[in-house]
Amino acid sequence: MTGPPPSPPPGPPPDQFPAPWASDWGEDPFGLWQAFTYKGARQGFRWIPPTPEPFLMGSPEGEHGRSSDERRHPVLLTRGFWLADTACTQALWQAVMGGNPSDFKGERRPVENVSWDDVQGFIERLDAELAAFAGRRATRRLGGVDADQASDQHLRLPTEAQWEYACRAGTTGPFSFGDDLSPEQANYNGNYPYRGDRKGLYREETLDVASLPPNPWGLYEMHGNVWEWCSDWYGDYPSGPATDPVGPDSGEWRVLRGGSWANVAQGLRSAYRGRLGPGNRNRDYGFRLALGPEPRPAGQAGQPGRERGRTARAGSER
Repeated sequence: MTGPPPSPPPGPPPDQFPAPWASDWGEDPFGLWQAFTYKGARQGFRWIPPTPEPFLMGSPEGEHGRSSDERRHPVLLTRGFWLADTACTQALWQAVMGGNPSDFKGERRPVENVSWDDVQGFIERLDAELAAFAGRRATRRLGGVDADQASDQHLRLPTEAQWEYACRAGTTGPFSFGDDLSPEQANYNGNYPYRGDRKGLYREETLDVASLPPNPWGLYEMHGNVWEWCSDWYGDYPSGPATDPVGPDSGEWRVLRGGSWANVAQGLRSAYRGRLGPGNRNRDYGFRLALGPEPRPAGQAGQPGRERGRTARAGSER
């Protein structure tokens, strides 16, 4: 990276660090990180604390390429979470699921050609493995956390609000890199640059994760490479402030964020919202894991289970 040193996300540290399942961990200029290693496949995570004050989700009316569903509104996230520093790799998917559905093969490339429904099966299987390991590790720790505390940390998809907060990394412009984007910062269709500027490289395929510069909080390829599924059903934003939003209770489409190698630059903006039926697969759809307590709307008690969506209808834009 060029410019001043990165600043870690503001806010309190996690209650438990490192987690019982962590294979390695530490702190660097981007903040706290930890990783697990499953059957030789490693996945790193970055700590994203609760928002110290509401951040502005969506885009201002004057932003180039803005869509009508990006109403700008303040959002407060009261609970911190861990977010994978890269999209899920083919190596990790294959270690968990035993196969590889991706078109662009490579262990360090993001897994693609996976639906929202497919991802739920992957998460359930890997989450059970990590929970069992965490429980075993916790019982052996003198003065450490107990198994119940360890099991409160669940693998899942990030909510749409969590994804945008982490993508923006404290920025307010169209991209976490500033007011413009280049193929040296993100993998997209360089024939269609932002604002109609000079054309750039169009790779026509995915890249290995962590091939391009991270955003200011150490997260790689939040713009481009593969679309990333979020947990939310797609719906209209609220007209006023929101606290810990999780999206509508039901719907036709699930949210996708970040754009892909095949998209035009304006589709990679921090605020841009893709949507697709949860059964759809394509070679530019992947995902990024989150880890923490199950998200729930502010003031709602309990831990809601993962909801299954079965409707299949394409709705995201290229």
